[in-house]
Amino acid sequence: MAFPFFGDDKSTVAQLLATLPQEGRLEWIGLRRARREAPDAVPEAEVLTDRHLAGDHASPRPGGKRQITLIQHEHLAAVAGYLGLAEPVAPGRLRRNLVVSGLNLLALKGRQIQIGEEVILDITGECHPCSRMEEELGPGGYNAMRGHGGLTAHIAQGGRLRVGDTVRVLPGPPAPEKPKK
Repeated sequence: MAFPFFGDDKSTVAQLLATLPQEGRLEWIGLRRARREAPDAVPEAEVLTDRHLAGDHASPRPGGKRQITLIQHEHLAAVAGYLGLAEPVAPGRLRRNLVVSGLNLLALKGRQIQIGEEVILDITGECHPCSRMEEELGPGGYNAMRGHGGLTAHIAQGGRLRVGDTVRVLPGPPAPEKPKK
């Protein structure tokens, strides 16, 4: 029996992109109480529909594409490796709201995910590093983060998040990617 997507005349890139059977786990939640402050790790947080995490200083406009940020747990060690560090980088240093393990976050662009029982996020794009990474991680911090900056999301449905919650990809095809200019 052939693997269903290889050697099958019906296989398409769209089918491959839609195949995300695994689940992930919410490993860390961070709230930034004030501008330029490091995020505080919290065990749970309230997510406000079409706004932000309650208690976070950010106040993105309704309908915004960057209401919450996510980074892949597995990338913490990769970034540390690029910087010559022996231990993974602490999540708070990277200034993202959520750390997720077990899923390739880049494969989620244009998809919806559910975290726990209530929260639904529309994954809107990549969260590229900023020059603050040089301040936080030292020389080379910006380049160490390139390709590992995580994702941005719109909060489609709020609710309560807890460290340890399951992260599921919701059914449905990914949104078509826009052609690059």
